[in-house]
Amino acid sequence: MGGIAFARRPDMQGRMNDAGVRKIDAYALGGRPLRYFDFCMAGFVAILLLSNLIGAAKLSTLGGFTFGAGILFFPLGYVLGDVLTEVYGYARARRCVWAGFGAMLFMALMSWVVVKLPPAEGWPDQKAYEAVFGSTWRIVFASVAAFWAGEFANSFVLAKMKLLTQGRHLWMRTIGSTVVGQGVDSLLFYPLAFYGDWTSAQVATVMVTNWLMKVTWEAVLTPVTYVVVGRLKRAEGLDVFDEGTNFTPFRTSL
Repeated sequence: MGGIAFARRPDMQGRMNDAGVRKIDAYALGGRPLRYFDFCMAGFVAILLLSNLIGAAKLSTLGGFTFGAGILFFPLGYVLGDVLTEVYGYARARRCVWAGFGAMLFMALMSWVVVKLPPAEGWPDQKAYEAVFGSTWRIVFASVAAFWAGEFANSFVLAKMKLLTQGRHLWMRTIGSTVVGQGVDSLLFYPLAFYGDWTSAQVATVMVTNWLMKVTWEAVLTPVTYVVVGRLKRAEGLDVFDEGTNFTPFRTSL
């Protein structure tokens, strides 16, 4: 059974916890191969794309409450973002955010091209296709900008809180970072996408309601986050503390 290497400063290398967890700094990982990082990044991007592509276009009503169906799944991306930062560190989570950003841009471009292509004679579903995949560029811009800023805020806060708490109180980090990250996401998305088309009161109401739902969903999933984080740390043999990390979002190198 492999030991778990915590990423901290060189003077703390060699210190291990009861589960055989070794502490080293984030920079010490370098280009070390990681067994499950690629799968986590693929899952992160897949959830991001599908929640925006499939869930965003449908409104649903349950118990008299109306909401966008994507809200059930989009917060899972934040949960996985928390897992990525907690287990692999800010630098690797940053690569995932940029991968998701690029994938969203390609998805928007592909959707626009496919919707604009003239339908074949006799094909009856163009209107339905436009209704599902034909987002305006204003909404696309708002979605991409909000995702980028919200995810980086989420990852930054979690990594900094991990240093402040010395790796304790995972629930506090995941929920606290989501409060900030989802707050930034909502503060950008709803005004950019709908201000002027909706009243200010409508924008504010939907923004706050959706933010509360996402944060609550994150809190409900906290036990799942604990399980996934614990198993990944043991499987990878590492746990990264970002003491020497450059936190600029404008790079993809480790």
